[in-house]
Amino acid sequence: MANSEQERPIIVIKKIKKGGHGHHGGAWKIAYADFVTAMMAFFLLMWLLGSTSEGDLKGISDYFKSPLKVALLGGEGSGTATSVIEAGGTDLSRSVGQIKSGSSTDRNYNEGESGSSAEKAESVRLEELKGEIEALIDASELMKKFENQIILDLTPEGLRIQIVDERNRPMFDSGSAVLKDYMKDILKGLTKMLNQVPNKLTLSGHTDATPYALGNRGYSNWELSADRANASRREMTAAGMPDSKILRVMGLASSVHLDEKDPYAAVNRRIAIVVMNKRAEEAVRALAHTDAATGKAHIELPPVPRLDAKPLQ
Repeated sequence: MANSEQERPIIVIKKIKKGGHGHHGGAWKIAYADFVTAMMAFFLLMWLLGSTSEGDLKGISDYFKSPLKVALLGGEGSGTATSVIEAGGTDLSRSVGQIKSGSSTDRNYNEGESGSSAEKAESVRLEELKGEIEALIDASELMKKFENQIILDLTPEGLRIQIVDERNRPMFDSGSAVLKDYMKDILKGLTKMLNQVPNKLTLSGHTDATPYALGNRGYSNWELSADRANASRREMTAAGMPDSKILRVMGLASSVHLDEKDPYAAVNRRIAIVVMNKRAEEAVRALAHTDAATGKAHIELPPVPRLDAKPLQ
């Protein structure tokens, strides 16, 4: 019996207590919170810099270059600069942060917002007009014949409609400002569409680089392009377009090529009609020295010269 007890193995049980590190188990949360806060501050700074005007940025820059400037110029009621930005540029708190209802600053701000909305609405309307003209061309058997000669695109001035020559289907005879019958049909069709919008128009005539015998000393491409633009205007007026709707008529000769590689190409001979946006209209009025309040603008053109001169072939 005693021998059996001595032979029995001794079992030792070790108990391991887990833990002991709880005092720093949440430290990562604090580091993560600091990181998120720093990123939020960084993106907020980027947003503020992106929405700050050039004058405000200059004021901030000037302050950090000479911070004592604000302290020396500051002071309540002194009439001098009272903020960091005002010392070097524009006071951001006055122009954005403290807009009072009914103030002139508030009115200017609202006018800017409404002006931006009006420009967007006008841009949308011109885009719609472009689609309507394209639909008109597709729907009309007559207009569809000339779809390759009508180019529509949107420019900073508005919707531009260009009617270009084809080698086998010119809009005018060589050296002439007399419209072909099909050109009259195109202008009549466009007039119906353009009368549906209140925008003013400009017309410009373009020629290729083929010179006249006397060059620019006599009747030249400058006169010819102006005559062709005026002939187009007269046809649109006869089709029912109010004369007051056309703000500018000009001839650009061969100064602006559609085909830069070939100045003698047929597509360079064209009539361009621009349905102007409001900003372009105001710029034209300013250049023409007209009174915008009257709603009239007329640029005097020279008398139509003789058309018997022919370009060199």
